[in-house]
Amino acid sequence: MRNALLALALTTALAAPAAAQTDPQQLSEIVRTLASPEFGGRAPGTAGEKTTTDWLVARFKSLGLEPGGADGAWIQPVPLVHTRLGEGKASIGGTALAQGTDVALTTVRADPHIAINDAPIVFVGYGVSAPEAKWDDFKGVDVRGKVVVFLVNDPDFVARPGEDAIGRFGGKRMTYYGRWTYKYEEAARRGAVAALIVHDTDAAGYPWSTANASNGENYDIVRGADDQRIPLQGWLSHEAAERLFAAAGQDLARLRVAARSASFRPVALNTRFSADFPVTAERIESANVLAKIPGAKRPDETVMFGAHWDAYGEGPADATGRTLRPGANDDALGTAGVIELARQFKAGPKPDRTLVFALWTGEERGLLGSEYYAAHPVYPLAKTAANLTLDILQTAGPAKDVTLVGAGASSLDALLADAAKAQGRTITPETASERGLFYRADHFSVVRRGVPSLLLMALGGAPDLKAGGREAGQKWLDAYMACYHKTCDTWSADWNLKGAAEDVDLFHAMGERLSKAGVWPTWSAGSEFLALRNKSAGERR
Repeated sequence: MRNALLALALTTALAAPAAAQTDPQQLSEIVRTLASPEFGGRAPGTAGEKTTTDWLVARFKSLGLEPGGADGAWIQPVPLVHTRLGEGKASIGGTALAQGTDVALTTVRADPHIAINDAPIVFVGYGVSAPEAKWDDFKGVDVRGKVVVFLVNDPDFVARPGEDAIGRFGGKRMTYYGRWTYKYEEAARRGAVAALIVHDTDAAGYPWSTANASNGENYDIVRGADDQRIPLQGWLSHEAAERLFAAAGQDLARLRVAARSASFRPVALNTRFSADFPVTAERIESANVLAKIPGAKRPDETVMFGAHWDAYGEGPADATGRTLRPGANDDALGTAGVIELARQFKAGPKPDRTLVFALWTGEERGLLGSEYYAAHPVYPLAKTAANLTLDILQTAGPAKDVTLVGAGASSLDALLADAAKAQGRTITPETASERGLFYRADHFSVVRRGVPSLLLMALGGAPDLKAGGREAGQKWLDAYMACYHKTCDTWSADWNLKGAAEDVDLFHAMGERLSKAGVWPTWSAGSEFLALRNKSAGERR
């Protein structure tokens, strides 16, 4: 009888949802603080950065964590170059292009002046050079000294049955070839003087207002002379692109179809591009904030939890006159989640491995803080078991599921599924895979060096809310996207953060597993990152 009762108790315990650990009120209060006017929108290199990093360090200290940077520091300095285009002009074929309306131009070069005079323009389709997919949009065409125009996303994003591109690049799921970062890098490698990407809301995954959010400013990590970026980069609005191609005697719609063929060749446009802009450039020292809980058995092995502390700071006034873009959800809420994870793990038993809590700078400007860390790691990447990143969580209450970005990438999926099951939740693969979210958050900086990683990001699809289902979840997502990177991404007392707290709890459960010695997540067979990880296999035991 006693054994039967014990078995019943165990069965009941296993069937019951996991107890909540993250405090929704704590999440709310942290976000309320970080998104307040005193923090100035948390842009790197501003007074708001110092206020932010000081507050974060103080918070980690109050929780009893240890400094996680090199030589006992809380801060990892991140040297950045901050650029701003001044009043200038750009034109195609003598027709002026309005900054902010027709184009959204920036530079990451510290040159004091950009002058491009009647440069030839070449349309390069999607600009993909992928030998493994037997795809090359350039076909050996020399684009040195020219302006290259790209389509956003991958060749198979809107491909139709029978077209060459079908199935080559993941269909609706964006690959790295579809990201603007890849296209600008490819243009620079090939010696172009400017790169313009035709903006399409569906293919980009965000509206023109997001593409234009930089307001002529940009940031980059400080680079060596042999690693320079393209002089001028930016977006070309859909409407301006259609006018440009028509004026050059080309049909953009027809060329879009042609670009989905493996036989596509670059098309020289019968027009020229000119630009003249003064550039204000400054070198600034930004900072990643790093805290740790040392491991008791394998302190040289690490598990990393990350979010980005930065937002967009001040920008153009909206219709109500507001200029502050406080980034309450993106990513003060993710930052709050990492702080809550630190609190919970510190209050629990000593982990086998060192737990690192990383709050990055410069995510909004191209994953810069995490990229700098990945290039100058404090903890060896070969012995970093996993990176778990929080970047935008839903604020509409408990959900029956959790959205998985990049489903099938690694064995971390199984750990997430186990943690979700313990909460009585299911896994839903992202429905907005065209947004390329797997390549748009800070975890990707270590992913591209081989570290297995998992991202929780609510932009991946509408949650199946316990109150209102998927329809209510879509309503929340649509409302949030209307405020993405805008002044209205503000803290609200009306947020229901019980669902966000459950998402943070998922990472706590996964972290408990990953903190154990001997647990090494792996990339799935066929992953483009598997070979990178395997190169360092001898360093793990």
